[in-house]
Amino acid sequence: MCASTPEQSPHLAAVDLGSNSFHLVVAEQREGELVLLDRIRERIGLAEGLNENGPMVEEVAERALKCLRRFGERLSDIPSCQVRCVGTAAFRDVNDGRSFLTRAEESLGHEIETLPGKEEARLIYLGVAHSLGDDSAGRLVIDIGGGSTEIILGSQFESREGSSLPLGCVYQSKRFFDGGELNRRAFRKAILAARLEIAPVAESLVGSKWKQCIGASGTVTSVAEVLRQNYGGDGTITSSGLDALINDLCKMGDVQEITLAGLREDRKGVVAGGLSILRALFDELELEVMGTAKGALREGLLYDLMGRLRHEDVRHRSVSALARRFSVSESHADAVRQTADSLFDQVRKSWSLKRRHKRLLDWAVDLAEVGMAVSFSGYHHHGAYLVANADMPGFSSERRDLLAGLVRFHRRRTRSEAFDSLPKAAQTKMLRIAAILRIAHRLNRARSASAPPNVQATVDEALLSLKFPAGWLEASPLIQEDLLQEAQHLMLWDIRLEAG
Repeated sequence: MCASTPEQSPHLAAVDLGSNSFHLVVAEQREGELVLLDRIRERIGLAEGLNENGPMVEEVAERALKCLRRFGERLSDIPSCQVRCVGTAAFRDVNDGRSFLTRAEESLGHEIETLPGKEEARLIYLGVAHSLGDDSAGRLVIDIGGGSTEIILGSQFESREGSSLPLGCVYQSKRFFDGGELNRRAFRKAILAARLEIAPVAESLVGSKWKQCIGASGTVTSVAEVLRQNYGGDGTITSSGLDALINDLCKMGDVQEITLAGLREDRKGVVAGGLSILRALFDELELEVMGTAKGALREGLLYDLMGRLRHEDVRHRSVSALARRFSVSESHADAVRQTADSLFDQVRKSWSLKRRHKRLLDWAVDLAEVGMAVSFSGYHHHGAYLVANADMPGFSSERRDLLAGLVRFHRRRTRSEAFDSLPKAAQTKMLRIAAILRIAHRLNRARSASAPPNVQATVDEALLSLKFPAGWLEASPLIQEDLLQEAQHLMLWDIRLEAG
């Protein structure tokens, strides 16, 4: 449970751990709106520390961890349920399992979610839309980050189509401008490579209508400010402005020689890469002008978090939509949920389970049988695959994988590799949630209109005891046998099950 309610603590915080910079914003809820109170930004260059086949470069990792400890100090007085921390492209590309993520969470003092590209795109659009207002006309939103570029089409506060491309100002600068030299040949190669990545998305947008094109975040707002201060204009971006800027950078010849009003010192090393992506977007999407927005991912996180606190959680809609898409029986899911929730409530304190665990359990109940749309045989495998690979707005990569693991292990063999990457305490909790789900499914195997009887569940460490009404279990030999088999399976998870 949350330590306080929004009424008691009106502060919300979002931490955006990007491939180039780390950001923290703190806001206050005032009459349904967010008012910014504090903002911290530190350039980390996380993408520069990535190795293809090994752990992150330790110098970069330590720089990131020191920053996270400072962020953690600022967040210390805000309830954890009113803080959301996410990692973007560089976190998706870290190649050392959970090692760096675990260290990062320990330094920050909060869970860090790794955002899938499409979820990052949705949140960016949400932040931009709130900064611009409720416009019913279509808009195209573009965000060039350190490790990825998001292109989102939407209207009002809803994104309709979102793509995340492996193009970022850090990666692009490292690939084409690594020595710091700025020349036309390097820009041509960088722009062409970016156009090849953008082309498939541009094709899908052909025929789509939008009234305005809006850019957000570091690269776009930085370029817009440079154009405004050095070339005049109203702060919008045009193809002629981009060409003039590229031309002047080539005349300067080297990153160290850049002298442009409005360009921060820590942006000089990545401006060429970001600029090449921006020029390629204008070419492929046939853009004429791009405006800018103050809001982006961080603001989107805050508004999404505010929705969750008001019980307007987009994750519930994602789960319901996936269940409907694969024709999951609502009546059966409701019956299983009633049993599972009853068991959960009885063992929650003894097993130190939290509200977030119950949410996962309920979502797993809803999605446990999605795999039946493929085949009954091995449907738990099919279901886990569908959940793990579906676009599920609102879900981080880690949360989606946990949900897929629960779907996979709600029946049959009790291997636990889906949770092996978790710390031991978290792994134990997930196995206990899976055990509750398994038992609830066993007890509702008959899919009968009459619900199974109320079961009294008690816990003594790893011992789970189920007590049924007198005579009921003896009169239900199939359920009795199921529970005997389940007791054998759960022993592999160090859970002893007794039923009587």
